[in-house]
Amino acid sequence: MNSFVYTSLFAVTGAISLLAPPAFAHDTTAAIAPLPIHLVIGHRGASALRPEHTLESYAKAIEDGADVIEPDIVSTRDGVLVARHENDITRTTDVAEKSEFADRKTTKLIDNVSVTGWFTEDFTLEELKTLRATERIPDNRPDNTRFNGQFAIPTLQEIIDLAKEKTQKTRRTIAIYPETKHPSYFKSIGLPLEKRLVDLLHANGYRGRYAPVFIQSFEVGSLKEMRTLTELPLIQLMSGSGQPEDFRLAGDKRRYRDMATAEGLLEIATYANGIGPAKDMVIPRDEEKNLGSATSLVRDAHAAKLLVHPYTFRPENPFLPMNMRKGDPASPSQRGDLAAEIQAYLKAGINGFFTDDPAVGRAAMDSFFVKPRSN
Repeated sequence: MNSFVYTSLFAVTGAISLLAPPAFAHDTTAAIAPLPIHLVIGHRGASALRPEHTLESYAKAIEDGADVIEPDIVSTRDGVLVARHENDITRTTDVAEKSEFADRKTTKLIDNVSVTGWFTEDFTLEELKTLRATERIPDNRPDNTRFNGQFAIPTLQEIIDLAKEKTQKTRRTIAIYPETKHPSYFKSIGLPLEKRLVDLLHANGYRGRYAPVFIQSFEVGSLKEMRTLTELPLIQLMSGSGQPEDFRLAGDKRRYRDMATAEGLLEIATYANGIGPAKDMVIPRDEEKNLGSATSLVRDAHAAKLLVHPYTFRPENPFLPMNMRKGDPASPSQRGDLAAEIQAYLKAGINGFFTDDPAVGRAAMDSFFVKPRSN
């Protein structure tokens, strides 16, 4: 078992506590509330309400009660870390409308998938800053399209600055949860993410096992490399299917389902502090697409002293179990009972969750943990 696991509340609750004050909290005149035990994580910000991975989306998430904001990290051509869910920016920016960048459109093999579009590594930061974000899934989130063309692509440094600013203004710790995206690919083109990410976090005061930051990745090698560089908390992401890209490249046949066994979780605990599983790995859906019964994943992860932060909790019907949809169950934009879904997972013992709508997540969390008053 690694030495980076938090243990202060584990024996009592099965959860791992993050109770230390943030390293960047310079104001000593008033206490800043530490991170709670159970975390509402703003997935790409408040991406149900603003175009994802923009400062405006992250600010909305914090305003709506998120404890943590999550930027996915990719690289520009000149080595700057920026927030995009993938390096292909075709669907999430207005790049296709920019005639000056028409010749940048190309086809690449990314994680063994052929992708045609425009890619962050072919642009300098200055060039990317001329683009504006657009809504990724307009059919599901038509209201978000009113923000198309308004918001810039943020750097990780800008996101860190926002988290620090909001920590001071709200007097509660706002953590960040960066993910290395396509790390094997970026390493193959001479733009490795790991050291630049760790160095930037360290330079901003994020150091040690109790800093208000989690670093996540789907690739095992990326996490293991960062473990040699930092004591910051690391989270192994897991999909319900497939395998880590670095495993595929190495000819390793293990898949995420193998990593999710009790034995596999003990192996993860040698280099990481938690797991971020697809939510169906925690509670799968039954034949009618209703929420089924919980698996042993949370129990097994806690036995290995690992946090469990499943993804992704979205409010629209297509992303919800059938019995938690409202109105027309086939409507792409109709909102269902996201709070009920979240509370089912809290009952299963998770330590936090990624959600596109932190306001609903915050209300569901607070309601779930409210103790009835005695008369």
